[in-house]
Amino acid sequence: MANSAVSWKLLDHPKLPKGKPVAVIVLDGWGEANPNEYNCIHTAETPVMDSLKQGAPDKWRLVKAHGTAVGLPSDDDMGNSEVGHNALGAGRIFAQGAKLVDLALASGKIFEGEGFKYIKESFETGTLHLIGLLSDGGVHSRLDQLQLLLKGAGERGAKRIRVHILTDGRDVLDGSSIGFVETLENDLAKLREKGVDARIASGGGRMYVTMDRYENDWNVVKRGWDAQVLGEASHKFSSALEAVKKLRAEPKANDQYLPPFVIVDENGKSVGPIVDGDAVVTLNFRADRMVMIAKSLEYENFDKFDRVRYPKIHYAGMLEYDGELKLPSHYLVSPPEIDRTSGEYLVHNGVRTFACSETVKFGHVTFFWNGNRSGYFNPQMEEYIEIPSDVGITFNVQPKMKALQIAEKARDAILSRKFDQVRVNLPNSDMVGHTGDIEATVVACKAADDAVKMILDAIEQVGGIYVVTADHGNAEDMVKRDKSGKPLLKNGNVQILTSHTLEPVPIAIGGPGLSPGVRFRKDVPNGGLANVAATVMNLHGFEAPSDYEPTLIEVVDN
Repeated sequence: MANSAVSWKLLDHPKLPKGKPVAVIVLDGWGEANPNEYNCIHTAETPVMDSLKQGAPDKWRLVKAHGTAVGLPSDDDMGNSEVGHNALGAGRIFAQGAKLVDLALASGKIFEGEGFKYIKESFETGTLHLIGLLSDGGVHSRLDQLQLLLKGAGERGAKRIRVHILTDGRDVLDGSSIGFVETLENDLAKLREKGVDARIASGGGRMYVTMDRYENDWNVVKRGWDAQVLGEASHKFSSALEAVKKLRAEPKANDQYLPPFVIVDENGKSVGPIVDGDAVVTLNFRADRMVMIAKSLEYENFDKFDRVRYPKIHYAGMLEYDGELKLPSHYLVSPPEIDRTSGEYLVHNGVRTFACSETVKFGHVTFFWNGNRSGYFNPQMEEYIEIPSDVGITFNVQPKMKALQIAEKARDAILSRKFDQVRVNLPNSDMVGHTGDIEATVVACKAADDAVKMILDAIEQVGGIYVVTADHGNAEDMVKRDKSGKPLLKNGNVQILTSHTLEPVPIAIGGPGLSPGVRFRKDVPNGGLANVAATVMNLHGFEAPSDYEPTLIEVVDN
């Protein structure tokens, strides 16, 4: 994506020298939170990270790594490794998630992309199935996006459409499902007037049907599969409006937990099971509660529940839900097109670059860092090394993962003096944190700290500079909490949190090569991950491009 019209020449920084080797260390899933027994980073022995925090106060600070700071729609959206590394490398904030979908729908680009072309192959003879959360909550999905997709598909040759609804009641008021179903039924009626056979085929409440996350309970996905794919559920109705009204009339009924239902014709047959030759789109733009259904629709080899039959379908997600797993392999809206990343600028300006991680995060420190772009900018100037991750085990079994090997590669690259930037991702606190195993996560955090020490020792030897930061939170809070912050209990036990968090992450600078007088500025209080790129460019002796988020550092004359 080298844009010939771009002027790649960076201005020299007026006060900072060139030529000092810079180590950029990203601790994956390492946020900053109050110390307590569920903060594995606090519990773990992490003398190196502790010393950075307790060292010079103007060389350590926190930055935002979630929500709008990384291009997500709201500050209720936790960060993730993909958008985090996009921001770290790009130096600017690009639209992610819902914003991307809005832009693609508004421009019509969504209907021209590879994903839509792929599902369109089924329009002539098959049914288009749309599965997703029916609400305007804007956290996982939005009704207006479904409406635009229905309209666009109808105009582009879809002859038979079936919608499989999941009622919300969590991001919107309980009971609002009835109004959303009425709105959707009106839209489908208009499509039928235009000759498109469009109907609601099944439904259920989001917390009981389909939308589980982090492999907490596969039965939730199975209940959805049975209704959506097999057309089977114990509750059968002639319309979705009747279904939602009757199921809500049950004692203690709640939109989130409505049981699965199917819509049947006058002969009692399901009006919309998913069969060979059909197309399926999962509508949600937020990934966490779509990964499990995506696996069940996409993977031929699948053992989480008995699917009974596995239809040959054309399946696409609204977005790619997991950048590591490349899941799903087809999606309607591509990740943002990110140009002029810091990595490309630095290579154009003579900065020889080394990047390394193990398989699970190798793509983050290369592909996502470089703006969702594969390969080298200049193979003469760069070397990327991938260390194979453990396979066939969960990460809590070997919580040290490959931290030591990554650190050794980084150390050797630094001591070789062949590189000006050595960049690594240490995945431990994130990947082990996702298992929910607190003891193992404590071991993981110590292993990451040990790895940081090895890299900083090498920087000390060559008179270099270090930048230590993270991409989002995880291991610093391993328990679900109520609104007041107290741990939530279930059957007398605390509920373990396996997800990312909304916490800020640390960034520390130092090393013998850091010029005297360099310190973090006080006038960028809301700095986020996107401010790191300009900071790193400064430490290499360059000014960042003018449209980059501002640097976090200043140079004061001693």
